[in-house]
Amino acid sequence: QVQPVESGGGLVQPGESLRLSCAASGIIFSMMAVAWYRQAPGKQREVVASTWVGGTTYAESVKGRFLISRDNAKNLVYLQMEGLKPEDTAVYYCKIGNNWGQGTQVTVSS
Repeated sequence: QVQPVESGGGLVQPGESLRLSCAASGIIFSMMAVAWYRQAPGKQREVVASTWVGGTTYAESVKGRFLISRDNAKNLVYLQMEGLKPEDTAVYYCKIGNNWGQGTQVTVSS
């Protein structure tokens, strides 16, 4: 079974940047939809960004600040996050096809 593995989370101050990475193996990665979700304490998990052969979408709250990209040759997915806000604090999850990673914590605080 595919197990995506996220990395790159951490504690940053408002306005700073982070890049999350998600790695997976054992799959035909280039043909699969990939997405980043997040879940803040007490809130439902929400999709942040997704990309597939047909296009890319972003949640309204992150448009213009976050960028999802993929390196099919390396089976990697990235989420570049700029201008981070305290409300971006959450556990961020990578989803590749129907497979979820364990999540990585992002905390934005001064």
